[in-house]
Amino acid sequence: MTEPTGLFDPDGIVWQRVSGRLVTARLISLGIGIGLPVVVLAVLAVLLTPWLWLPAAVLLVIGVACASVIARQVHAIGYAERADDLLIRKGVLFRSLVVVPYGRMQFVDVSAGPLARALGIASVQLHTASPTTDASIDGLEPGEAARLRDRLASRGEAQLAGL
Repeated sequence: MTEPTGLFDPDGIVWQRVSGRLVTARLISLGIGIGLPVVVLAVLAVLLTPWLWLPAAVLLVIGVACASVIARQVHAIGYAERADDLLIRKGVLFRSLVVVPYGRMQFVDVSAGPLARALGIASVQLHTASPTTDASIDGLEPGEAARLRDRLASRGEAQLAGL
């Protein structure tokens, strides 16, 4: 498959990919979020009424459909550091490209929940003056997340010092 070009893939950008373990984390989350209600509905269908098989089947189909695109979604996530800003791209069907100027960053968070820690991944969240900026990168190796946090913080401070 060829790489996309144009609006969401500027020329000369080398995209950094996130860890493939993010696929596992998202599949586990989906399994819990969809699988648990399916099991509850199946038990209730056996005990109470067979009509409950219908919502269980619908949820199962939705879960399978979602699971089939998770790997492509994770593969579409990328980030690139440029001289003055950070680019973050996401999405397969609904694509987005977020450009965060280093001088606009207020602070950078690194986080990892229990599942992410068990899988050896972390997330970096960029906070800017704009409340609508969705600048987060999920599925980074912990060392890369720490490196990126420190690098972005130092570049942000350097950009602010130049004002």
